[in-house]
Amino acid sequence: MTTKTASPVVKIVKKCLPSVVSITMTKNLASFESMFRLSGQNTLPLPPKKKIKVGGGSGFIIDKNGTILTNRHVIEDKKAAFTVILSSGEKYKPEILGIDPIHDIAILKIDQGNKPLPFLTMGDSSRLDLGEQVIAIGNALGIFKNTISVGIVSGLSREIQAQSELSDASSKLRGLIQTDAAINPGNSGGPLIDISGKVIGINAAMVFGAENIGFALPINNAKKALEELKKYGRIRQPFFGIRYLQINKRLKEQFDLPVDFGALVVSEPELPLGKSRAVIAGSPAEKAGFKEADIIIEISGQKITPEISVNDLLADFTVGQKLVCKILRSGKEKIINITLDEKSL
Repeated sequence: MTTKTASPVVKIVKKCLPSVVSITMTKNLASFESMFRLSGQNTLPLPPKKKIKVGGGSGFIIDKNGTILTNRHVIEDKKAAFTVILSSGEKYKPEILGIDPIHDIAILKIDQGNKPLPFLTMGDSSRLDLGEQVIAIGNALGIFKNTISVGIVSGLSREIQAQSELSDASSKLRGLIQTDAAINPGNSGGPLIDISGKVIGINAAMVFGAENIGFALPINNAKKALEELKKYGRIRQPFFGIRYLQINKRLKEQFDLPVDFGALVVSEPELPLGKSRAVIAGSPAEKAGFKEADIIIEISGQKITPEISVNDLLADFTVGQKLVCKILRSGKEKIINITLDEKSL
């Protein structure tokens, strides 16, 4: 009788599955409207405080104490209640330890008592190669638990404008891992695993209307967030302290600017009186000497373009870091040094 030999992928999946969790979101809805409303038909009432499942995602355990990584957008609804469901079916109410909105990362914790939990080991996303085989695991469409897809690393350092599955909010995500492993709604927050069984990414987004194009957040971003949480008890966000317009060819012509790239430091007249300053009072930018009408063209050697903003570049820096900024002031180049502060959330 021939003994069936499991492939490396099957072995990795069996080892990793117990550490992958589903995250469900429920909300209290007092009423809903019939999809097939007839003329004069009123809203149909539901029992008060009826909890209804309105979304879901995935996550994965990274230590025996129940620390879980997922996407920020999976748990972004502050009015919702969230439940973590283990592969065993056990359910827990998670505590949100920290959120990194710049990198779309959330860190949760479940209290499982003294029971040790299976967990995944994090790899090094800076060492990935194009063509490397990867495995995506998640809760596809919020319905199909433990969905597995296999593919390769199709691209590195990708940048996309991501749309939330739960709201109209969008955000720019940079430095992403592109893969042809299928990533569907509900897969968000699940692990992207390399052939050694280590997590190298957090499944984050798909491109609607395209085939075999998915994106994952590099796991090294999550490592930095975990270090911040361990050291400071929170995930700190760097604060610069200016309001600006991204310069392009149209703005160059409109305002007769000397360049068609960079960030024009300018106030926002639509803001309430006292809050429209171009350089925010008491901010690192004010302390460094930035002024309205300055044009920031480089930050620490990185050029600001119509595609790459000041906020994009700040995602690569940390609180307390010193930056060298090249600016144009009255048509002349000038260097300003600035030390980033912590953003108040």
